[in-house]
Amino acid sequence: MIKKIITSAFLILSFVSFAQEGTASPYSFFGIGDVRYKGTSDIRSMAGIAVEQDSIHINMDNPASYANLKNTTFAVGGTYNTTKLKTSSESASARRTTLDYLAVGLPLGKFGLGFGLLPYSSVGYKIESLATDASQNNNRFNGTGGLSKVFLGIGYKITPSLSFGADAHYNFGKIETSSLEFITGVPVGTRELNKVDLSGVNFDAGLMYQTKINKKLSFFSSLNYTLESTLSSTNKRSISTVMYNASYDLSLVDAIDDVTIQKDLKLPSKLTIGVGIGEARKWLIGAQVSMRDAGSLAISYNNLDNVSYEKQQKYSLGGYYIPNYKSYTSYAKRIVYRGGFRYEKTGLVVNSESINDMGITLGIGMPITGSFSNINFGFEIGKKGTTTSGLVQENYANLSVGMSLNDKWFVKRKFN
Repeated sequence: MIKKIITSAFLILSFVSFAQEGTASPYSFFGIGDVRYKGTSDIRSMAGIAVEQDSIHINMDNPASYANLKNTTFAVGGTYNTTKLKTSSESASARRTTLDYLAVGLPLGKFGLGFGLLPYSSVGYKIESLATDASQNNNRFNGTGGLSKVFLGIGYKITPSLSFGADAHYNFGKIETSSLEFITGVPVGTRELNKVDLSGVNFDAGLMYQTKINKKLSFFSSLNYTLESTLSSTNKRSISTVMYNASYDLSLVDAIDDVTIQKDLKLPSKLTIGVGIGEARKWLIGAQVSMRDAGSLAISYNNLDNVSYEKQQKYSLGGYYIPNYKSYTSYAKRIVYRGGFRYEKTGLVVNSESINDMGITLGIGMPITGSFSNINFGFEIGKKGTTTSGLVQENYANLSVGMSLNDKWFVKRKFN
């Protein structure tokens, strides 16, 4: 049954994942868009804490975890997002529903294999800037698209306590943007269209180590490093004179300039270190730090003087609690309760202001009776950006749902 589900899900994802607008943030105008969270909904509910060598959930944050899988694991998840955007004088709201990941993990003795598809970044904005003086220029900006990745990784259990793994990623995607410049009352304006094709390969490697402190307590640790890589971009830019109506429907008057610009972007290296302490299948509390270099992410159309990129830093604290995972009399005691807090310097600097993001996460994992499979629900509230220096603050809430389905493959059936 799980094989049929996986096949169907891959077919569905191939049609819908690349058309979706995974963000409504004006900050997705810059660079290659909003960088999306990489992990599954259960880990996201703990603010990204991914230090335990879990045997029934696939951990896409560290390929070393694949070596600890006991069953074939299929994971899929999505998010409903609502965001309120505000400046010092105005406000607006937006909603999005996205498919976040599709992944499969296979146990192969001391080895483990993981592969899947997920978004790396998303672009989605609609911005209007109207001049107070009727003789001055107005502007309308639109952008969609983003970068997706296919990954394949392998993990190996060096010792019962230590695992190593490595991932290869193929990144691909398209970003389309348009800008219209016009004067109120004049039905002719100037439009710039950009269609950017992106592609590249990158690699990461990780270690996971856990050991007993005493009869009950265990120590968990995780180390992951992503290598710097090149992302090729080809931007087809078209500038033209257009006519527009009250609904901003456009018709071409004259093509002014068509040019193709090729540029290599740099996806920065990233180091993530996490530690935790807890009792297996009972509770865990952990802390995690990730650091990413500034990179070189400006595309020709958004290479602006008031925008720069700095090192990204993310700090997370989170964990889980299970009242009694072996309880036969109370389903509620077998539910996993999760929570966490994170603070992130995104690495984007606009008008000399660092764009920061912080959030609180909560979640539950509901076991499917008679199996190791489960359904995970997560809730997150947070704030990104600021209203100072003419910028935008985003107050958002995310509701995520993920499924982790487990089955045994490659096992000979015995018949009496």
